[in-house]
Amino acid sequence: MPATGAGDVAGTLYIVATPIGNLEDITLRALRILKEVDLIAAEDTRHTRKLLTHYGIPTPLTSYHDHSESTKAPVLVETLLAGKNIALVSDAGTPCISDPGYRLVKSAAEVDIPIVPIPGPSMLTALMSVGGLPTDRFAFEGFLPAKQGQRQSALRELCHEERPLIFYESPHRLLRTLADLAQIFGDRRVVVGRELTKQFEEILRGPVSAVLSAFHNRPVKGEVALVVEGWDRKDESTSEQSAAALMRQLLADGVGLKEAARAVSEACHIPKRDAYALGVKIKADSRTHQHG
Repeated sequence: MPATGAGDVAGTLYIVATPIGNLEDITLRALRILKEVDLIAAEDTRHTRKLLTHYGIPTPLTSYHDHSESTKAPVLVETLLAGKNIALVSDAGTPCISDPGYRLVKSAAEVDIPIVPIPGPSMLTALMSVGGLPTDRFAFEGFLPAKQGQRQSALRELCHEERPLIFYESPHRLLRTLADLAQIFGDRRVVVGRELTKQFEEILRGPVSAVLSAFHNRPVKGEVALVVEGWDRKDESTSEQSAAALMRQLLADGVGLKEAARAVSEACHIPKRDAYALGVKIKADSRTHQHG
């Protein structure tokens, strides 16, 4: 271990995973480390204090979040160099995985401060383990852009990724993201996990059109993650059945026929005129069914 200017041995930075919901999902080692360190750097001290209170841990807290990383990281590094041990925690799950921590870990590593992972819960691995999609390889994309145009652009770049894709998403954007997936990816299988490990845990699996319909007309609350089936290289074009399902979903959502045809053509790799003809047929069948 490196020595500080004062001759003291530097402390250790522990990256501690904490529960993503159920407070029982914490390791014995994590509890011991949180008790033994001199300071806990937390994304939200109020949130972390609830966990510490639950387990009777009196260790002092300091805040460390997205907006304070650039100024707080140097301060914490100096504390570590002074010989103090620090545990970094996020609000839930594993720090640095779409959570604050990167700058602190990078800065600590640059001055050879020992950095020790204390593994545990992660929404990413929790959902992948129960999703029912291949897990031998996958691509984690974190949060998609909040603005629709940028989000759709990002999805178009990922459309031909053969590995399953996993995203984090805010509850108020989930439906828009699913609609964008339907438009760009076609009716692929998806898995949506909401409130994992909590009282109202919900896991939905199926074609994106079915999952989108399941969330229709009800509020989406809580932390959300979703896995999207990878592109199948063996099938260059989405099946006619999937194209029809996507067209029905878009028309039901009020998308105009011309725009729906463009979206289906792009997502399902079929000529725009064929997609338009499909939409005309679906609309005609719908009118016949309504008046039949």
